[in-house]
Amino acid sequence: MKTHWQILVVDDEEVMCESLAAWLREDGYQVDTASGGRTALDMARQRDYAIYFVDLKMPGGMDGIETMMQIRRLHPDASIIIITAYATVDTAITAMKEGAQEYIVKPCNPEEISLLVSRIIKVKNLQRENSILRKKLARQYCVHDVITKNSRMQQILTLAGEIASLRSTVLIQGESGTGKEMVARAIHSSGERAPKPFVAVSCAALAETLLESELFGHEKGAFTGANQQKRGKFEMADGGTLFLDEIGDISPKLQVDLLRVLQERTFYRVGGSEEVRVDVRVIAATHVDLQQAAAEGRFREDLFYRLNVIQIVIPPLRERREDIPLLAGHFVERLAHELGKDIAGLSDGALRILMDYDWPGNVRELENAVERAMVTCRGRNLEEGDFAFLAHNGAAKTWSVPAGMTMQEMEKRLIAATLQSTDGNIKKAAAVLDIDRSTLYEKMKRYEIER
Repeated sequence: MKTHWQILVVDDEEVMCESLAAWLREDGYQVDTASGGRTALDMARQRDYAIYFVDLKMPGGMDGIETMMQIRRLHPDASIIIITAYATVDTAITAMKEGAQEYIVKPCNPEEISLLVSRIIKVKNLQRENSILRKKLARQYCVHDVITKNSRMQQILTLAGEIASLRSTVLIQGESGTGKEMVARAIHSSGERAPKPFVAVSCAALAETLLESELFGHEKGAFTGANQQKRGKFEMADGGTLFLDEIGDISPKLQVDLLRVLQERTFYRVGGSEEVRVDVRVIAATHVDLQQAAAEGRFREDLFYRLNVIQIVIPPLRERREDIPLLAGHFVERLAHELGKDIAGLSDGALRILMDYDWPGNVRELENAVERAMVTCRGRNLEEGDFAFLAHNGAAKTWSVPAGMTMQEMEKRLIAATLQSTDGNIKKAAAVLDIDRSTLYEKMKRYEIER
């Protein structure tokens, strides 16, 4: 619709200003007017106009060229048309060099103005459609807020949909910052429990007595300060999902209590004698190897098996580097709004730094790095220099050949690493290594490398 696009006419001659505005309004556009450059700038700060008609010669210390330059600092994508009664080649060249889209001479021809505006609006409509298509394309890699194009992560999200309506417990394992809670939310949101509560508890954040009260609630007078009955997280999550983060950190006593809840679906509040029954789907997460912890006696083996009915292992970010540009772009878009920063994206050099970094803190560290870079950024794009602090952290990805390594050992490691990065896809691995598939099979057999 034409009315969606707003136009600002800037001219100190009132008759000219109102005449041009009237012609444009007849064509169906919303038009505002300003009598000088400073007024125009104030209006541009309040609203992003699609097109600006700016007179070249205006009194008040700010001419058309200066007004245009200031507007473009506020709105780099603005279409600005310079109008003047004193046309010269020099002024036309200056106007176009500074970013004017068109340069027209007074007296203005209404038909010419209509055609010019129509052409600009058509281009803007195409640009907007292109932007919408790009966002749709980005959304195809986003499932319940989990952004990924990695094949292993997509398999996890497919599994999340398949198990969403089951009541079976799920154990999500992965390093800190990989997005375990987001996967848990994806499971909850995909199934019949989606309308019911999703309640998250960090088991590492509270002492044993506090965590017990947090999970199961307490009765009035159960301990000092318990002035009234309190419902625990299990009751709050009734009908929905309870997410127990860092489950590997709970005490032996709580492990016994949790095992009973998972088996019986009942529990007692702290200091209570009345049995409470709940219908809760439990999803637990941990960054430690619970199976090894159970084997070493640090975690109850029966609780491990009760939790590990369905197991999901989330790969670290360094093993799904193809997600880094997607995630970084998403963080820039979101944080630009939150921080009030006019930052459009990342340069190729900045992306190269992000791709080469090992991300020990995974997705959470990437988000923090992007935010830190945006806070100090002075341009419209994040550049290499904005991420200089990553190199200082000493975790940048470097590779050197260990002393004494043979050519055969080096080749074996390279093939194994390539197969891992391609999820065992022989065709992709052969393409990356630039060898035939038959050659790759032969080398895998020789070095006893499993697919």
